[in-house]
Formats: sequence, C-alpha cells, structure tokens
Amino acid sequence: MEQLELERWKERADEAQEALDSMFWNEALGMYNIETPCPGGDCNTIFHYWWMAHAVDVLVDGLLRTTNSRYSKRLAALHEGLLRRNGGVWQNGLYDDMEWMALAWLRAYQATGEELYKQTTLVLWKDIRTGWNSHMGGGIAWQKSQLDYKNTPANAPAVILAARLYQAFGDTQDLEWAHKIYNWQKEHLVDPKTGFVWDGMNRTGDGQIDTDWKYTYNQGVYIGAAIELYRITQDPAYLDEAGRTFEVAAREFAVPPGGTLPDEGAGDAGLFKGILVRYAGELAAAHAENGEAAAFLHKNASVLWDRGKSPEQALFGTDWTKAPGDIIPLSSQLSALKLLERMAVLDA
Repeated sequence: MEQLELERWKERADEAQEALDSMFWNEALGMYNIETPCPGGDCNTIFHYWWMAHAVDVLVDGLLRTTNSRYSKRLAALHEGLLRRNGGVWQNGLYDDMEWMALAWLRAYQATGEELYKQTTLVLWKDIRTGWNSHMGGGIAWQKSQLDYKNTPANAPAVILAARLYQAFGDTQDLEWAHKIYNWQKEHLVDPKTGFVWDGMNRTGDGQIDTDWKYTYNQGVYIGAAIELYRITQDPAYLDEAGRTFEVAAREFAVPPGGTLPDEGAGDAGLFKGILVRYAGELAAAHAENGEAAAFLHKNASVLWDRGKSPEQALFGTDWTKAPGDIIPLSSQLSALKLLERMAVLDA
C-alpha cells in the first residue's frame, strides 16, 4: 500500500476511534454504552461482558498505532469499570467470554507494561483451563452450566490465548495447551474436505455437530489459532490450514464470493465479521507474499468507508454496504474499527 493511502486509512481509523469515544463512552459507568444514542445510559440493561473485551482490543489497536496516551487512560478507566460492573471479579460462567477478556488484557499488558493487566489475564486463564474435560473427547466447554457442549467459540480463541501466553512468558505448559486444544478443534470441528469451521457439537446432548450454524466468527478464530502456532513453530502446515479456512470463508460468506462480508445482524452477531477481519489481518501479516487476505481486507474496508459510514461521522452499522440507521450497536462499531485499524497498519 502506498504511503499516501496508508495515511488516509490512519485518518479514518482516528475518526472512528473518536466517534467511539464521543458517542459510546459512559463516564459514570466507566464502560461503553451498548448502543448510541442511549439517553441517560438507559440502554445498558444487559452487561455485554464480551463486547467490552473487544472494546479493550480496539483501544489497544489505537494505542499501538499512535502511542497517544488517551488510549492508555481509557484502558485504565475501562479496566476499573469492568471489574466494578462484574462484582469485583473477572470470572464469569462463559468460557469463551473469559477468553476474549484475557486476550484483550494480555495485549493491553504488552502495550502498556501495566502489571495489573497481566494479573487479570492470568486469573482468567487459570479459570479457563477448568473448562477442559473428557466429554466429546476433550475440548473446552462453552459454559460452566453445560460442560458437555463443546464449540469453536470456546476452543479456537483459547488456542490463540495459550499460544500468545507462551510467546509472552515462555511457560511450556501454555504451548502444550495450545497444541492440545488446537488438535481437538481440528479433529472435531473443522471440515476435513474444505477447511470450513463448524460451530459446535453436542449442544442438545445428541453428539451431533451443528454443521448448519455458519458464522464468520468461527472461521476467524480458527485462522488466528493456526497463525499463532505457525509463528511459534514455523511449520508451514499451520499457514496452509489458515489459508485454506480463509479461502472457504471468503467464498462462503462474501457477496459476491471474495467480495463484501454480509450483514449478520445486530447484538452479538454485530461483532462476528470484525473477528474474521482481525484474524484475516493476522494471516495477511504472516503470509505477506500471498496477497489474497490483504486484498480482501482492502475491498471490505473500501466498501465500509464509501458506503457504510454515517453521513455525519464515522459511525457504522451491521451492513457495510449502506449507512447505518438511527440506532447503532456498539458491536457493529467495534467490528468496523477492527477493520479500519488493520488497514491503518497494513504493510506498514
């Protein structure tokens, strides 16, 4: 990417970060409102724990790109607000939620050196490991109240976390966890014919795989898991597996194939394609000589900015092909920010 174009993407990422801060931040809560507008903060009837983890992530993106202290200050306020809102502890009943929170604060620790963030990550990782059990041949459960239901959302992010912990602190047990979880995920929830990643198995107690649950999110986290193991081992098989899943995801979801990612809906689904583009970005960084992932990101980002932005400011809805409606979910704003922040450092 030419320097002039890269500068434009940086400016766009700045605009979207400013919109996140001015339109969503709730000073009284020390968290983001879950939608805008949200008069008096009345929209916050549900604590979307895992959304806030992704808010941490995009703040870290901004901090790493700009070194602006406003991001580190916001991270500190959000850390305090989240801990207060979660009753003074970090754990909750959903293993995948805790994985996202741990991933985010690990990145925040690495960006800031703040020991409190490292401790948050390690507290969560200790609890996450209790989700592994022998039901369905292994794997981490989705939630503590349903230990025999295993899915991609609870396993592929755990691989990313374990691998990054190993890279950060050198504990070989974390690397063993990364390999163990990845191998289970690949054996049970990845189509061996295509590389497409299935959502879960045994959800209703019948041992069946939910092959009809097709989400961008699942492809993204498996790509990310493979890339992290490639970075550690330099085994090209992991790079091949990441590339294979990316290719099938681009064919399966984008309209036309390889084009723009779909509107998957609001709520949690508003985050799904943001997760795919984050880890497609990791693939682009790890395998720069193959330009398919970078081209895919560029195509989606161009559509997002040219057609999906609010006329007034850099706010984005769930459909990247048209301007958002009157109410904008935090989840969709975060997804858009993931893409814009990646474009702001692509090939940098």
